[in-house]
Amino acid sequence: MNLTTTYLGMSLKNPIVPSASPLTNSVDNIRRLEDAGASAVVLQSLFEEQITHESQELDHYLDYGTESYAEALSFFPEMEQYDVGPDSYLELIRQASQSVDIPIIGSINGVSTGGWIEYASKIEEAGASALELNIYYIPTAPGMTGAAVEEMYVNVVRDVRNSVSIPVAVKLSPYFSATANMAARLAENGANGLTLFNRFYQPDFDLDQLEVAPHLVLSTTDDLRLPLRWVSILYGRVPVDFAITSGVHSHIEVLKSMMAGAKVAMMASALLQNGIGHISAVLDDLAQWMDEHEYESIVQMQGSMSQQHVAEPAAFERANYMKVLKSWRADPTA
Repeated sequence: MNLTTTYLGMSLKNPIVPSASPLTNSVDNIRRLEDAGASAVVLQSLFEEQITHESQELDHYLDYGTESYAEALSFFPEMEQYDVGPDSYLELIRQASQSVDIPIIGSINGVSTGGWIEYASKIEEAGASALELNIYYIPTAPGMTGAAVEEMYVNVVRDVRNSVSIPVAVKLSPYFSATANMAARLAENGANGLTLFNRFYQPDFDLDQLEVAPHLVLSTTDDLRLPLRWVSILYGRVPVDFAITSGVHSHIEVLKSMMAGAKVAMMASALLQNGIGHISAVLDDLAQWMDEHEYESIVQMQGSMSQQHVAEPAAFERANYMKVLKSWRADPTA
């Protein structure tokens, strides 16, 4: 059974890639991920705040905005126990790239182009095979227009693309008013891949302490539907490699991701819940399913269920919306 795929110009032994999470912040864990079958690893993100502020200021930012970040910062130890500076991040890339045979994908989380340009280059020099830009921005100013937000994203991608030679993927938000146009603009400005989608964790209120409290909710398989739909729509229309993240828990979600048109399926929540060894189980189930359904390779199925190839392309658009609303039936025994 041929499980190989290509992503960002890299030949991978299978489509399962652990995404940025607390499991990818140490060389030991990265070795374990490789042993379990991971084909590449996205390192836990280097945050813009880590680049632009000293440790004491950074401590304030991490605590103040824990509920906002996509990689669950509440998993971090206290500052005095953990060196989260950019130099340590670069050293992690150096050690990991020398210790394993799978590609190491660096990740930067932020929004401005300031320190990103310098550290994108340093991440490349440290040995990363590719770079994921986890652009995480929530526009809260009433005067900021959607066009201004889009331009901010495009500028970041263009500036980073011009500063490195390794492939660049963008982890995109699902909240653009014209997702297809945004994807096309990012591709035009140098993105080699798009990772769909970034999960924005929402804050909660602690009524006892009267504070805004972080609240981590891991993904479920239902979260797959949004990226699945958009990869299916964009496949063959935007010239980039697609990665699906959020909601990938078993071989079923991996298969759906491939058929939508993704090159890789990224996991984080499933590994946090089930352990690193879960990758091996998913790969076994994946191979068994392909054998039973007479698929010889992953490439054979990629894009087979995209909007361009299904019998009813409108199923990805308003037709699906109408059918879902009409599908509900009351339980006559209730």
